Amino acid sequence: MHIDLNCDMGESFGSYTIGADADMMPLITSANIAAGFHAGDPQVIDRTVALAVQHSVAIGAHPGLPDLVGFGRRNISCTPDEVEAMVLYQVAVVAGFAQAHGTTLTHVKPHGALYNMAAQDSTLALAIAHGVARFDQRLALVGLSGSQAMQQAAQATSLRFVPEAFPDRRYNADGTLVSRRTPGAVIHDPAQAAAQAVMMVQEQCAIALDGTRVPIAAETICLHGDNPAAVENARALRQTLQAAGIEVKRL
Repeated sequence: MHIDLNCDMGESFGSYTIGADADMMPLITSANIAAGFHAGDPQVIDRTVALAVQHSVAIGAHPGLPDLVGFGRRNISCTPDEVEAMVLYQVAVVAGFAQAHGTTLTHVKPHGALYNMAAQDSTLALAIAHGVARFDQRLALVGLSGSQAMQQAAQATSLRFVPEAFPDRRYNADGTLVSRRTPGAVIHDPAQAAAQAVMMVQEQCAIALDGTRVPIAAETICLHGDNPAAVENARALRQTLQAAGIEVKRL
């Protein structure tokens, strides 16, 4: 039994530092690197890719909506053509830095509002998948576990779909993530996050905010690098997974 542990990284910008990338990188197996639309800048991308290479971490592009002020977490109305082009653009940016460091991308994971909207909007999901496939059909597309929209979009464009779960987030009964505006949406207790991760891998479920069991079938689990408890969560998670006999393995 094994699982990939990924983290959204490279989300600093200019003089602003977000996330503890240097501390997180040795604890994860896959990094989703922001490409400048919701966070990140050329120097940040360059440093983050180099850090991933140093720690043998799989590199993925993390495209978001053009929303630096809102950190890509605000819903913005875009046409499918716009989404396809902005995803292609951002994937190409991270891939260029990866190539400069002697490596290649393994996956693409949409960010924030783009991720959440695509989980339920088949047109938007297909636009994302087209953007990825136009660059390289060998890339894996990471999306919310249980999202038919994302899974079908990946299949339609011959991409491998990788379902993802979030041990440090609470779920609604329908399998969607609880809005960050809701109190308790983010789990800050490392022990709770680790326990939820083990349940997700071993029992393929999570306990929703209303107490019901939500089916979760995941090949990768994510810890948010901007979570104040991210490093503690990652350490606790790896220790708890290993104690449960679950191997942490990159995509």
